[in-house]
Amino acid sequence: MLISQKLAAAINEQIGREFAASFQYVAIAAYFGLENLPELSAYFFNQAEEEREHAMKFVHHLVEAGAGVVVPAVAKPRDAFASAEEAVKLSLEWEQEVTRQIYALVTLAQQEGNYITHHFLQWYVDEQLEEVSSM
Repeated sequence: MLISQKLAAAINEQIGREFAASFQYVAIAAYFGLENLPELSAYFFNQAEEEREHAMKFVHHLVEAGAGVVVPAVAKPRDAFASAEEAVKLSLEWEQEVTRQIYALVTLAQQEGNYITHHFLQWYVDEQLEEVSSM
């Protein structure tokens, strides 16, 4: 196995977070659709698909590294918002939190000397710059 149990467990947790983000963005997209804001709705449906793809990249990495994949339960996303601003603010805060989570994974990979996973995670570091700046 090319990954420790500790790092694999942390990545499994991140898989759940990425799927949760996808579900949250579906809920936000639906909210914008109902508010007659089609551009924002389309943007968040696209974001939902991106987050699902992020989760799947993690799944494939674990499989390729010989680790088990244990997808955690995902909480129901928030689906009611007082305003468009509130929905977008939630998204920005979510992406800032994901950035902290990715940094923690990078730190763990560094501490363990897992250069394969460290290299893999660099894509997410770059992606988070795009995600936070686009919000």
